[in-house]
Amino acid sequence: MTTKTVAMPRFAPARPLSRLPVAPAAPQLLVGEQRQGRWMRRSRRSAIAVPLAQRLPQSLGTWLALGFLTLSLGSGFVLGGHWQTMQDNYGEPRHMFARALGFGIDRVTISGLSGLSEQEVLVAAGIDSKTSLVFFDADEARKQLEATPLIREAAVRKLYPGEVSIALTEREPYALWQVKGELFVIAADGTVIDKMDDGRFAYLPLVVGADANNRAAEYLAIRSKAGAFAQHIRAATLVSGRRWNLKLDNGMDVRLPETKPEAAVQRLVSLESDYRILEKDVLAIDLRQPDRVTMRLSEEAAAARADQLKSKAKKKGGEA
Repeated sequence: MTTKTVAMPRFAPARPLSRLPVAPAAPQLLVGEQRQGRWMRRSRRSAIAVPLAQRLPQSLGTWLALGFLTLSLGSGFVLGGHWQTMQDNYGEPRHMFARALGFGIDRVTISGLSGLSEQEVLVAAGIDSKTSLVFFDADEARKQLEATPLIREAAVRKLYPGEVSIALTEREPYALWQVKGELFVIAADGTVIDKMDDGRFAYLPLVVGADANNRAAEYLAIRSKAGAFAQHIRAATLVSGRRWNLKLDNGMDVRLPETKPEAAVQRLVSLESDYRILEKDVLAIDLRQPDRVTMRLSEEAAAARADQLKSKAKKKGGEA
């Protein structure tokens, strides 16, 4: 057997790792970024390659034309006043839509009416032919009704599909009050209910003067003592906050005392019953003194009275 000896090659001693030259690190791209970069490059190449007219939707021009036409028509409709005219004639679009679906207000029931008319209640509640039940605000209508001076309390309900129910509690008119040339309707406690704009409350008793509204009940108590003669009393004026002057329907003034005015009114009734003073040419009667009655005649009546006294005096002188 032959034995061969193989000599091992001799290597140079290894250099320390820290002394080996290190190549500078190049920027690395993640896999996703690499793919995105390739896609963007392809997109840019394809965008450059395809004309802009081919990249836009084929119907874009039609839609743009329709949009421009709609905008032009809408602007002309609004600026020309047609939109406002349509709302004035048919109401707001939401109300028109609701009425088209069958939710218009077809019936309104009102209870508790006394001094107000049905039309006044509808106007105060904001109800008309252009209102729909769906968008009718019952709570706001209640607030508007209670803001009316003659209405003390209101209740409003919506009853589908087309009815509104309104229940009212009105303030009861008690008297008329004239002050500073203006006329008001007042309640029993003197509260002003409303301004007197028409003749529907002309039947109420009339008080005149500052603070007369708060003492209207006092005047009505005096007036009640006149019985049937009360129909001839047109008004009462509070004088200096102390006493009343009555104005009769023939223009005569009656001055009542500060104390016991009811007794003075009864005396006035007796004068009419005994002497028919309403038919006399008398301007004023003063009943402030309990033991006497003072009358002021008109100029014609005073002149006639003076002539009558003179003739009586001459007649007496002749007889003498």
